[in-house]
Amino acid sequence: MNIKEYTELYKKLTTYEDIKTLSYEYHINEELLFIIYTQRVTREATRRYYKIKAQVPYLLREWKNGKSLLKISLEIHFPPVLTSYLILLNDNVPRKEFWKWLRTPEDIPNKRLANELKEVSTKDMVYSPIGMELQRKRGKQGEALLFSWLDQHNFEYEIEKELKSKHKKTPDVLFKKDEIINGLSVRWIESKANFGDPVEIKRNYIKQLLPYKKMFGNGIVVYWFDYVEEAANFDGIYIKDSTFFNVNISDFYSKTYHNKENI
Repeated sequence: MNIKEYTELYKKLTTYEDIKTLSYEYHINEELLFIIYTQRVTREATRRYYKIKAQVPYLLREWKNGKSLLKISLEIHFPPVLTSYLILLNDNVPRKEFWKWLRTPEDIPNKRLANELKEVSTKDMVYSPIGMELQRKRGKQGEALLFSWLDQHNFEYEIEKELKSKHKKTPDVLFKKDEIINGLSVRWIESKANFGDPVEIKRNYIKQLLPYKKMFGNGIVVYWFDYVEEAANFDGIYIKDSTFFNVNISDFYSKTYHNKENI
């Protein structure tokens, strides 16, 4: 995907409901759009977090006076789960207790709060337990897909779990020696079950990819859901997508982003 196409999609993905609309309009996989939407929501939430936090005493009074947690979140344009978390934290609800209640609202003695937390959890597909589980599951699926491909091609390698006791930073796959994969000589592979936009790629490069390069040599990072072409320009770090491994990502991730029964 080029930067122009990505920027246009990013600007239009303002609500969760935009995913289906844009998928139909642009003929793009819904899960890819969900990933871009998730990236936008989390970055906006990070950018505005302290500004919203400063308003929490007022927001708590609004809630105490009867306004619902969901309505408050919609009015301030902030994720429902994070809005609820900040408000209840200010009402002396412990952090661990909040996340426990969010997972099992039926255990909450206060009926109003139980109903409202059910509501915000349903409306927030990024920070809710369902949203976080979808992200975790997608990551595991990406790793499983990579391992399966490598096994089919008889590569010998170690995985992150096996490497942690040996190295401070560990890629998802480290080969015993340099291997040739589709014409590229590499020592390691990192699996990213998301979309590689400029912000994501830069963050990964600084925190993970550059250290891997210095420690082990050349490697591949695979963004299973594509990447922005203009951001993929690093010496010895090859940025690829699912097509590099001849994988049809649309079939592998068939609409898991909104299928709650898959969790």
